[in-house]
Amino acid sequence: MTLYLRLFWEFFKTGLFAVGGGMATLPFLYDISDRTGWFTHTQLADMIAVGESTPGPIGVNMATYVGYLTGGVGGAVVATVGLVAPSVIVILSVAAFLKAFRNSRYVAGAFYGLRPASTAMITAAGLTVMRVAFLRGGVWGGLAWKAVALAAALLVCTRVLKTTKKWHPIVWIGVSALVGIAFDFGA
Repeated sequence: MTLYLRLFWEFFKTGLFAVGGGMATLPFLYDISDRTGWFTHTQLADMIAVGESTPGPIGVNMATYVGYLTGGVGGAVVATVGLVAPSVIVILSVAAFLKAFRNSRYVAGAFYGLRPASTAMITAAGLTVMRVAFLRGGVWGGLAWKAVALAAALLVCTRVLKTTKKWHPIVWIGVSALVGIAFDFGA
């Protein structure tokens, strides 16, 4: 029971403060990893890869996975409810008051001010993911050349080459998975 309460609380805090979507939850997930030991940064990078390639919001997918990893099906439900509960509470509260303050410059300013904070959180998460994906052990001396080469090839294929530029993202996810298996990225 204590594990379920802790899962709920950790993901409730994440859902409350991760403004900007699922990727904004990543700094909180790294913090949860460091404080609880429920999963490693490498496992989190794998969760990101799987979460990005499966349907649904990445934050919810990751909360469900972490909950399942630590507390089974019950943990998955508790973590997911914990993550979405703040959004539901905030949306219901804002909907009740926003109508009355729709034209307030203070409300508009507050929403405008959240944009840079959200951008910074997503950027920080992206940089952390890059460090885990491209650096072995998180240090510059251990560059993961296979991962860098794959990222460069994907960048060229999705942004430069006209013949492959318009391919559906699921094709690139599948190709990346096959390349990862064929070239033993896990090693």
